Amino acid sequence: MKKVWIYKRKNINGWWVGWYESGNRKAKALPSKELAEHYKHLKYTQLNSDVFTGQVTADWKQMITEYREAKKVQGVTEGTLYEIALSLRNFTRLAGQCSSKQITQNVIDKFILQRGNEVKRPTLNKDIRNLKTFVNWCRGNRYLNGNIKIKELKEDERPVKSLNDIQIKRLLEASTPYPAMRMRVLLALGTGLRRGDIDSLKISDIDFERNCITTASKKTGKSLGSRPVPHSVIIEVRKFVDEYNSGCEKLFRDKFSPRKWKRICRDASLLDLKFHDLRKTFGSVLAQNGV
Repeated sequence: MKKVWIYKRKNINGWWVGWYESGNRKAKALPSKELAEHYKHLKYTQLNSDVFTGQVTADWKQMITEYREAKKVQGVTEGTLYEIALSLRNFTRLAGQCSSKQITQNVIDKFILQRGNEVKRPTLNKDIRNLKTFVNWCRGNRYLNGNIKIKELKEDERPVKSLNDIQIKRLLEASTPYPAMRMRVLLALGTGLRRGDIDSLKISDIDFERNCITTASKKTGKSLGSRPVPHSVIIEVRKFVDEYNSGCEKLFRDKFSPRKWKRICRDASLLDLKFHDLRKTFGSVLAQNGV
């Protein structure tokens, strides 16, 4: 069996992973001990793939820790890491902290049945997707065999909820006492951006001359490219910046207020309206215009 080890170098930051390959000593530097331990495991598996082909026994904590570090190495955003952690926490709550040998098809199926009694199908499918990705990772690291099958459940088609012109007008009127909330509504209706992406906007992301916004998705971390903004909305953004946020880096000084949003929806007689419905309204308008 070929050995892999971690070590520190004098007066040099970080941790190093060392190994021999084809008679030559090789090394790789990593910023933390956790990442070094993770890379050590990957390199050990790779170097000994011709000798070791069986299933590795590991406890739940070890698998979860290594999986999280693997996702960090891949550049997964904190938001996605949080969603993954929630799904795996639900699995732990219902199925227990299973070792690699205890994760079987029967355990997975029982979890899906129990979780299905607690949440609606879209939420259940999100947990199933996160669990499936985790199981595939475990399989790739030989913690699990290839006998486990996980599939998402079929969801009922739901009608897209979007606002009509009268409802949009009522919503804008109701949000007038709250300039920052009104600005968020205008941007959601005019660009289709998610709430998190709107909240993280910087003034430098907005091109007032070309009427567009260039930013990255807070959810995925990927660039959203240049997104056109209606001229009327750009004018409102300019007024908002000049009046409330002059000299600031971010477009909004405050965080989204669920309490204010409920108050606005109540005053607009749209009690069950969700902020995400504004994004759907934007998409519906595009579809009606043949885009």
